Amino acid sequence: MVSDVKKEQVEENRMQKVITKYDLFKMAFRSFFLQSSFNYERMQAGGWLYSILPALERVSKSKKELSEKMQRHLDFFNSHTFISTIILGMIAAMEEKKQDGNSIRAVKVAMMGPFGGIGDALIWLTLLPICAGIGVSLAMEGNVAGPIIFLLSFNTVHFLIRFGGIYFGYRSGINAMQKLKSGTKDIAHAATIVGITVVGALIASYVSIQTPLKATAGEAEIKIQEDLLDQIMPNLLPFGFTLLLYMLLRKGFSPIKLIGIIVLLGLVGKYFGFL
Repeated sequence: MVSDVKKEQVEENRMQKVITKYDLFKMAFRSFFLQSSFNYERMQAGGWLYSILPALERVSKSKKELSEKMQRHLDFFNSHTFISTIILGMIAAMEEKKQDGNSIRAVKVAMMGPFGGIGDALIWLTLLPICAGIGVSLAMEGNVAGPIIFLLSFNTVHFLIRFGGIYFGYRSGINAMQKLKSGTKDIAHAATIVGITVVGALIASYVSIQTPLKATAGEAEIKIQEDLLDQIMPNLLPFGFTLLLYMLLRKGFSPIKLIGIIVLLGLVGKYFGFL
């Protein structure tokens, strides 16, 4: 009798699965337009509805039911565009299983914030600096493959996350929520450390400041940068200048003002001969 119950449950689960792999693919593709109707009232709600619509059309029995689901998915939504497909897959699985509308809203609200944070840490602070650093280093050597390698490497990972994420979210369903949420802070913290480390290492390669100033002591001539500053720490001058800009940024200076300061300092330094 127990085996009969299990068979009935398995059969019921199979009958519930009406969303196809092609539907998930369409949803992932539509997620590229997640911010196409971005506004300050509901943020990405319009793009979210457009993305999840293939699943809603598949699971709805009538136009009235579809209309109600569409209205519910026009609620406020804002998360990282790349990994939001994981949430899309989870919500599609919940809609397929006819979960309560309030439960679906709760999952969206619970996941969009942490996913926004972890997405920024993984994508903008880790993946982008690493891929851009590789591409820029090649481009600065005159290699035309630099920008091509940057685009290919960045978007290969991007596409894997976007399209793989929706299948992962759909297969895992609501069970993925606890797994992902428990490790979100640790992953985001680790990714932030890696990203900042990469950006810090790029200072020595891409921030170029040289001074021709010299100091004389009798017949001895000491070059300020080569014989003094670089002996204390290589690339000390670029490092110090970067720290100065960071301090000004923390004090409220806008990036536009900092660019103006850099241009002005370069012109004055060249004119008076200390840069």
